[in-house]
Amino acid sequence: MKKILFALTVCCAAAQSLAQSPASPPAASSAQPAAPTLQSHTFLLTSTVLSETRRINVFAPAGHGGMEGAPLPVLYMPDGGQAEDFPHVAQTVQTLVAAGRMPPVLLVGIENTERRRDLTGPTTVENDKKIAVRVGGSAAFRQFIRSELMPYIASHYRVTADKAIVGESLAGLFIVETLLVEPDLFDRYVAISPSLWWNDEALVRTADASVKALPARPKKIFLTSADEANIVHGTARLAASLLAHAPAGVSLSFRPMPKERHDTIYRASEALALETVYGPTGGGAGRAPGVAP
Repeated sequence: MKKILFALTVCCAAAQSLAQSPASPPAASSAQPAAPTLQSHTFLLTSTVLSETRRINVFAPAGHGGMEGAPLPVLYMPDGGQAEDFPHVAQTVQTLVAAGRMPPVLLVGIENTERRRDLTGPTTVENDKKIAVRVGGSAAFRQFIRSELMPYIASHYRVTADKAIVGESLAGLFIVETLLVEPDLFDRYVAISPSLWWNDEALVRTADASVKALPARPKKIFLTSADEANIVHGTARLAASLLAHAPAGVSLSFRPMPKERHDTIYRASEALALETVYGPTGGGAGRAPGVAP
């Protein structure tokens, strides 16, 4: 059957619950209730562009995404493996949809094979090149999403033309790069603590020209950063460029979270980010960087 029914999917993503400390004696009164099991579907997609097979995880909120339901917008995410960020983002989507704080979406997670290759662009900085055997593959990864993954999703699931992307750290870097070099690939961009230090902040240094060249079509952008010296200033400068030069229709919500760390910012910000880019109020263009909506 061409369209895949979520009622027939296997359970591939269980939201993580807090584990009881081994040093603590077992006590029924202190045990955390089991987190609800989320139903997802996993498939393998052979990529000609990347010359490898990629594992893709797909989740639709309960009661949505089947043959009888309305078509769903698609939310893509790098770092989308079951042992990566897919389970907690899926749980956040489920929670927000159930509470009426965002519309239902089809979450499509792309599991990593060579993360630092796929999520980075070219660099002239020698220290950058030391982070992995291969870097600078973002253009090919973007081509894989555009020419192979998106057509597969469109032909196998009931989806609308609305597409978004969410990610943190190097995935955030990839998202910012995509916004600036191929803005029409997505309608909504969520970049959480993007690693804009890459290539001596080249994306930030050229942001004014790139932002001025953005199409005057509706785009929603959410940016945030944690307490990270090598990310905070670049993210703020990118936000300032978007606020100063973005054409009509491009709206930004910039919400720094200086009390968070690099390892806590994703979970701390994802609900706000998704509610902002999907919610009816969105993020407002013309807002000063750092001012909450």
